[in-house]
Formats: sequence, C-alpha cells, structure tokens
Amino acid sequence: MSNKIWLGVGFLGQALFTMRFLVQWIQTEKNRKSTIPVSFWFFSLLGGLTLLSYAIYRKDPVFILGQSFGIVVYLRNLHFINREKSDARH
Repeated sequence: MSNKIWLGVGFLGQALFTMRFLVQWIQTEKNRKSTIPVSFWFFSLLGGLTLLSYAIYRKDPVFILGQSFGIVVYLRNLHFINREKSDARH
C-alpha cells in the first residue's frame, strides 16, 4: 500500500481510539457518575488494532508493544463483560 493509504489508516485508528473517550464522557455526563460503556471497549479494540497495523507498517517497536498490550486488556474486558451477560441469562 502507498504511504498515503497507511497515513489514512493511522488517522482512522486515532479517530476510533478518540471515540472511546467521547462515548465514555457522554455516558458519564448522562449518568452523572463515572461510567464505562461497552462501546468504550469496542472502540478501544478497533482503534488499537488499526493503530497496531499502522505501527507494524512503520516498524515502530515502541508503538507495536504499546498497542499489543492494550489489545490484550481490551479483549479481556470484553471477555468479562460477555461472561457476565451469559451468567445473568442462566
């Protein structure tokens, strides 16, 4: 892919990552208490994966390591949320 496309991938990842803060802020204001909605974790995961692919393209080991660790955390939180919902149904 060309550099312009990869630059677009990088900006897309950053936009997705930024969305997580917006949805968290909106939800917190709505509830009048600190709240982390499930969409926060999905935007974190999508943004993290997109930024990881950009970091791999850029061959930036610091960025790669940082995003890789975050992705594990996001997946783990989504796992617990899914398990909690499954347990509540049974």
